[in-house]
Amino acid sequence: MKKLLRISIVVLGVLFAASSASYAQSQSAEEKARIAEQRRIIEQLEKELADDEKQLNSIKKDKSTAQQRVRSITRQINTRNQLLTRTEREIGTIEREITHNDSLITATSERLQSEKEHYAEMVREAYRNYKQNNYITYLLASESFTDAARRIANIRAVAVLRKERMESIDSLSRSLTEQQTSLASRREELDGVQRRAEQQRTKLQSDVRSAQQAMNQLSKREQAALKQKIESEERLDAAIDELRKLTKGNTEGASFSRSTSNLNLPVVGGRVKEYKGNMAEITGAKGAAVRSIYDGKVVEVRRNRISGKYDVFVAHGEYITSYANLDSVSVEKNAKVAKNGTLGVIGASMNLTTMKTEYKMVFGIYSPNPKETMRAADCFKKK
Repeated sequence: MKKLLRISIVVLGVLFAASSASYAQSQSAEEKARIAEQRRIIEQLEKELADDEKQLNSIKKDKSTAQQRVRSITRQINTRNQLLTRTEREIGTIEREITHNDSLITATSERLQSEKEHYAEMVREAYRNYKQNNYITYLLASESFTDAARRIANIRAVAVLRKERMESIDSLSRSLTEQQTSLASRREELDGVQRRAEQQRTKLQSDVRSAQQAMNQLSKREQAALKQKIESEERLDAAIDELRKLTKGNTEGASFSRSTSNLNLPVVGGRVKEYKGNMAEITGAKGAAVRSIYDGKVVEVRRNRISGKYDVFVAHGEYITSYANLDSVSVEKNAKVAKNGTLGVIGASMNLTTMKTEYKMVFGIYSPNPKETMRAADCFKKK
């Protein structure tokens, strides 16, 4: 009977392992859904990039001004940077899935081997009982009809356990084959994505050289005018005027005031590059998190039509802070955010002076009174 109990425990372990495998497959389906969403965004960026390249080729044929070429190439570089970032993110996701799939294969292989060993033991035991008439001896040793019925039930239970063990082996074998096929497919897909990423890096370098050549054709006066024009197009003033209406009576982060100071920079590990009154340009590392300087409520999330990046606006009481040039966002409109809560990820930007890619977030702070100007420099901890 001890042997029957041991076999029962092993079978329960098999059923638990099967349920774990089912849960892992469910997780894999969720991961595949995330990958599909990433691919959708990448395809959208690839379409935008194709449109940019078409427009740039048209400008070259028309022999338009260097300013137009710089602006078109700059936009193309921004789009390509976004595409490269998303592609690298997809690579990371596939690599994590491959690692997970690899560990599943190892675990399934070990369970399959264990199942085969236990089943072989059960077969050997059944053969010994058959040769030695142990089952008959076991039944004849019954003390009563009730005891005999119980022993018959035990013998049948052993037969059922053997059948379940065989079915478990068959199920694990099929699961192992599927996992190995999936792993091979993901590795092949990874190779293709890595090739695309390398092609984008090569094209990005070519774009930068083209932008440098076009920029060198401009006089210093033209260069300054171009920078000013691009900056003015990216200003958020019009949006702020509309958003002030949405902050009336907001209570989230209402303790914020114009005297609030000594706050963390909105970019993790970031450094201030330049202050412009109520604006601050803050650079950081690629992939750095952008966070809210204070608790509040997200009043708007939008995609900037000029840069293609995302802008997030947070209300602290009736004050508003803006976070522009985000590569991706992790909050939605009307969401509550905590102080230092993550809003998204810093985006790439072209430095028109050096023609190099940098990772920059433009921060802005606005009073409820449109005539009152606040200085971004007054918010942060002094170094």
